[in-house]
Amino acid sequence: MSFQIPLFIRGELIEGDWVAFGGRSSAGAFEAPDPRKYVDRLPLASPMALADLQAVPFAEIADVLEELGRALDFDKNRHIQAAYQAGLAASNYPASILRNSYVGLPYVFRRENVTEIAEHGIGIDYLEGWVSRTLADGRELRVRAFGARALHVPAGNGGLVSAVTIIRNAITRSDAILKIPSNDPLTAMAIARTLAEVAPGHPLTRHLAVAYWKGGDTEIEEQLYRPEKIEKIVAWGGFASVKHVTRYLQPGLELIALDPKRSATIIGPEAFESEETLREVALRAACDIGVANQEGCACARVIYVLCGTDAEGLARANRLGEAIYEALIGLPDHIGTAPKSFDRELRDHLNASRMADDWFHVIGGERDEGAIIVSQIDEAVDYSPLLSGRVANVVPVDDIQKVTDAVTAYTQTVGIYPEKLKRELRDRLPLFGAQRLTSLGYACHVTVAMPQDAIEPLRRMAKWIVDESCDPERVYPMWKVPPG
Repeated sequence: MSFQIPLFIRGELIEGDWVAFGGRSSAGAFEAPDPRKYVDRLPLASPMALADLQAVPFAEIADVLEELGRALDFDKNRHIQAAYQAGLAASNYPASILRNSYVGLPYVFRRENVTEIAEHGIGIDYLEGWVSRTLADGRELRVRAFGARALHVPAGNGGLVSAVTIIRNAITRSDAILKIPSNDPLTAMAIARTLAEVAPGHPLTRHLAVAYWKGGDTEIEEQLYRPEKIEKIVAWGGFASVKHVTRYLQPGLELIALDPKRSATIIGPEAFESEETLREVALRAACDIGVANQEGCACARVIYVLCGTDAEGLARANRLGEAIYEALIGLPDHIGTAPKSFDRELRDHLNASRMADDWFHVIGGERDEGAIIVSQIDEAVDYSPLLSGRVANVVPVDDIQKVTDAVTAYTQTVGIYPEKLKRELRDRLPLFGAQRLTSLGYACHVTVAMPQDAIEPLRRMAKWIVDESCDPERVYPMWKVPPG
């Protein structure tokens, strides 16, 4: 399947000057307007051009976004339907999972969600005007969050990431150049085109550009990634792509990196109190593994179980592994399915582990449908970074020290059962690098209103501007000769 990705520049749709690009698979090839011919039109001509968006009240922004969300109805919006069809060819998501990512878009844009994101992420008062307070030395301080000229490099994880990018940019009243990911070629474009239809000429429309160019194209990036053109780069994605952006960083150009992470799971001995509890824990763990076929950073991969490593402990771990596999295979299709493609190297490792039954107990995986590897020692498999396609590793441990040793700066989400154990660990795991602790089963049930990757993206996207007044009668003047 070959398709075309137009160019969207601040309300104008450009369809022409087509050049061919290869996707991440042979089925994902596409055409897009030659980015070299239009790169000079992507950034704002002047920073002063952002003044119109700064003047738009937050209530109006929320109204426009909610109307945009209603118009993104999967069954009615032809742009979203085209994005879905392109995603089937370009991404690794099965149809049921990909469709589900689009069906939820109207909910994400609802007014109450946008308001919650803005209030918790920045504070609407700071977006609307100057917030005053008096400091201890007597000066009057007024602070406001201003929008910035931003370039976004979103990940291609279905429909949500592009939607979140556009919402965050609108809330901060920023100007956005959004680089299309090759494995999600039309979602951002579909949202932009719908925005232009529901709000033609609105400042939100005039401050959005959506374009494709091949990552690493220095002819394009050396023109764009300059502080006189943009002030912030918000980069999702793999290690190589995020590291590549750093070559352009200099004073005046800030990188906000939402880089790839690994996630983990910790299950306490309470999971084995009854068969009913075991099955509930297994279902929760399966959900954390299987959502979106384990494509997200938050998905569980290595599951540490505080069950002990003696014969009885290993028997419990194996029983839990069997129950997780059973629940995993039974997940509804909109949550997870057998993957479209399976990593060959991972398959080779699985087959090798299956032969080493003194060290590993492998459950499933013969049909690439997913598998659970239960370590028979207190160590994760040495190929744990490859775990994908609904393959997870259950690791029995004797004490929590083994788990904390495995948590690093690359650890994003840790799903924990029971809640009591999470409360015990919440002041320890962050010291090792964990960024989010959540109830088992909710690793991928995220909200945009909370911090992400141990930062607050909205606060980072805004420019925090200070206006201060210093009355010499209240703030001691430097030019005055000290008494005595």
